[in-house]
Amino acid sequence: MPTYIAFLRAINVGGRFIKMADLRTGLSHKGFDDVESYTQSGNLRFTSGLRSAAKVELVLEAGLDELCGFTVRAIVRTPEQLAEVASYGTDLEVPLGGEVRRYVTFLKEEPDDGLIEMMNGWDIAGERAQVAGREVYMWLAHPSHAAMLTNARIERGGVVATTRDWKVVTALGELWGG
Repeated sequence: MPTYIAFLRAINVGGRFIKMADLRTGLSHKGFDDVESYTQSGNLRFTSGLRSAAKVELVLEAGLDELCGFTVRAIVRTPEQLAEVASYGTDLEVPLGGEVRRYVTFLKEEPDDGLIEMMNGWDIAGERAQVAGREVYMWLAHPSHAAMLTNARIERGGVVATTRDWKVVTALGELWGG
C-alpha cells in the first residue's frame, strides 16, 4: 500500500483543536492504516489503498471534517516528495545575512506565474522567498509574527497553503522521507 504524508492546514490553532491520538484513531476507522503524527500541528504519515495523492486529499478532508467538526484542508505528498523538499532546501543558499529563520510553505496546487513572480521577487527588508515546484522556501530575519510574508498572503495568490518551520521539515524528512 502506498504511503502518504499529509500537512493539515490551521489545525490546533485559533480554537480548532483535536488531539492527535483521537485523529489517528478516527482516521484508522476511516480506512487509513499505520497512521502516525508528528507534533500537534497536523503532520501525518499513513498508508492507503488509494493510488493518487489528489484522491487521498479528498477522502482525507472528508474524514477530517467528520472527525473535527470543522473544515480542515490537507496537502499531501509522498515520502519521496518530502525527501526532495528537505534535500533541495538544505542546498539552498540563505539570501539574508545574520540570524535567519527558515520555513517551507506547502502548496496544494501548482502555483501560477503570478504567484511565482511575486514570491521569487519578494524584497521586503529581512524577508525572502523562492518557489520550487509546489513549495515556497522562506527566510525571515525577524520573528514570523512580525513578517509581511505570511501563509495568508501566499493564499491570496489563489492557492491553499500551510507553512512549517524548517526544523520540522527536516525532522520529517529524516523520519518519513523516501
